[in-house]
Amino acid sequence: MQWSDLPYCTPKRVDALRSFGLHAPVDLLRMVPRRYIDKQTAPTIRDLFESIQQSGQTQAVRSSVRAEVVSISVGGFGKKKRTIVKVKDDTGEMDAVWFHTAKWLHAVMKPGTWVSLSGDVKLYRSRLSVSHPEFDVLSDHDALTEQEETPSTMDRQIVAIYPSGKELAQAKISHRLISIWVDRVLNEVEKEAHDDVFPTEWLQRMDLLSHHHAIQYVHQPTSIRDAEQGLRRLKFEEFFFFEMAMAKIRGERRRTPAGWVLGKPGPLVRQFVHEILPFELTEGQSEALSDIRADLESGTQMNRLIQGDVGSGKTVVAMIAMLMAVDAGYQATLLAPTEVLADQHARSLQPWFQALGVNARLLKGAQGSSLRQEVLDDVAGGGAQIVIGTHAIIQQGVRFARLGLAVIDEQHRFGVGQRSALLQKGDRPHLLVMSATPIPRSLAMTLYSDLELSVIKGLPAGRKPIKTAVRGEKQREKIYDFIATELDAGGQAYVVYPLVEESEKLDLKNATDGFEALKARFPTRRVALIHGKQDASEKDAAMQAFANGDVDILVSTTVIEVGVNVPNANVMLIEHAERFGLSQLHQLRGRIGRGERASTCILIHGHALSDHAKVRLKTMAETQDGFKIADVDLELRGPGDFLGTRQSGLPEFQFGSIVDDQDLLKDAKIAASVALEEGAMESSTDEWSEFRRAFGPYFEAKMAFYQA
Repeated sequence: MQWSDLPYCTPKRVDALRSFGLHAPVDLLRMVPRRYIDKQTAPTIRDLFESIQQSGQTQAVRSSVRAEVVSISVGGFGKKKRTIVKVKDDTGEMDAVWFHTAKWLHAVMKPGTWVSLSGDVKLYRSRLSVSHPEFDVLSDHDALTEQEETPSTMDRQIVAIYPSGKELAQAKISHRLISIWVDRVLNEVEKEAHDDVFPTEWLQRMDLLSHHHAIQYVHQPTSIRDAEQGLRRLKFEEFFFFEMAMAKIRGERRRTPAGWVLGKPGPLVRQFVHEILPFELTEGQSEALSDIRADLESGTQMNRLIQGDVGSGKTVVAMIAMLMAVDAGYQATLLAPTEVLADQHARSLQPWFQALGVNARLLKGAQGSSLRQEVLDDVAGGGAQIVIGTHAIIQQGVRFARLGLAVIDEQHRFGVGQRSALLQKGDRPHLLVMSATPIPRSLAMTLYSDLELSVIKGLPAGRKPIKTAVRGEKQREKIYDFIATELDAGGQAYVVYPLVEESEKLDLKNATDGFEALKARFPTRRVALIHGKQDASEKDAAMQAFANGDVDILVSTTVIEVGVNVPNANVMLIEHAERFGLSQLHQLRGRIGRGERASTCILIHGHALSDHAKVRLKTMAETQDGFKIADVDLELRGPGDFLGTRQSGLPEFQFGSIVDDQDLLKDAKIAASVALEEGAMESSTDEWSEFRRAFGPYFEAKMAFYQA
């Protein structure tokens, strides 16, 4: 079937569909409706009018009103100018109002267009009115004719609302037109054979619809439950094949022999844990080390993720793992995403390594050529037993004598290709990756399903809780007075800004202006500035001065988000806290509360807060549990934004959501394991090919990583 076989599918509309990722008519069947309108339960305009008259209160429209646009006009003057769209159904009329000129609405809300409206409806001068409603264009009167309608699309009680976009809207592709095209494709598919990828007994065991019926139920449901059942099957199928791929990768990894196997406990580990380490390991740290030791003794290559909250002691666990490698006669390396974090690791770990007689070297981009060559020669010759550094470690000119263990800190900042390049520096070295960004278990199940997972729970002894306060601009002077009191008592403070320099588009305070203002406000105090635009030597000097106690207030951007450790710093003021994400706020807050002093984090916000911003700030004030914070963050932002970039390797699911469908994802993982054991999927080559087409780059990158 070709695009030309669909009515009114002009070249312009074909281009718009392709920009939406739809390359052939059959792809329309994978365009999942984002919601449904049930005509039987949707209120009429008269229903709303009577409900408001009886209650005397504003009525929230939870089930969208379907109405036809009568007219669109602009009323009022100056700041009171507004756009008014009059709509009607068989029972009455109402107004939809936008309190600005909204020129773009004139191209969408043409008379004769059918729309669905949702929002808070009230009576205004005895007439129903809804302000800034959510809306969907159900049909564009100019886009198609009655001859193109079919009884099924005109009379269907459940109306599918498909995803929209700028390109589709500009090409006048309405929900009604997509429905007509989907019907045509389904009619064509109806003529073909319907062999299902899953055996019949599997469908019965998992209480799943056949693939063909699932597609029909999603696009032509007779009830909302039909649509839910159809979508459940498509989600399960997608999750199932993803978990099959991950199971294959895990199998491949577990067959990879290690370059070395750990023997008896060595003297370095015993000396460090029992003589040098100034505190007892927590239960969580001990459990993680037991997992690592079991991996190193197994004879297969370790690929383990250590996940822990801010300050849970992951770095100490990594150091002990590196000492295991040195005890066995191998080198180990610790890769950090930034020079600030690499320097921090070097400062905190090198004294311990020196006490043990272990040669630990720092390798980073901002080194003089003579020093860099000295480090490179030391690494290649085997004299450098531990190498701490940045991306500079994975450059071509870096050669290890006997790399046995690679540790990656803040691993989500590195791509699969970079991790693979690091492993190629040795002969099947073990890999340990760490994350201080707590990730909800649902997301970890998907993103890291090819890795073994250890979670360090709890905090080391002595870590005190941090008081978190949310404050407005009016309380600024009281905040400064509090900071002055803490400085007088011997503490130190961070003041964090979202921008380095003033932005013309955003009305935000910036670090450079804030630095000058704080110097004026605290004239007797030592104030320093650090931000990402400074060269490495400037950042290092400011950071070292703060760590040494030579600076009282450190003004910073988020460059101090991860890894900075100044135990005496006990106050943090975050400007425009509403502009930061939850994970970022939690990481920033983790820079204090590391010493003996009681610590306070103050989140100061602007005047207008969005609903999401209110939730973020409230969550920060109520809990310090990074995993609880991560759960809220994931719900607010979704998995893509939560992880930040595509480089993180998260596959894009078309039907399922790893946030909303956690139970189904677990079922799919179990089913995939059973299927591999039973050999039930060996003949399902067509569906496997379809999976490889959809998830190809992700799957191939993961496979290449473990085959490197």
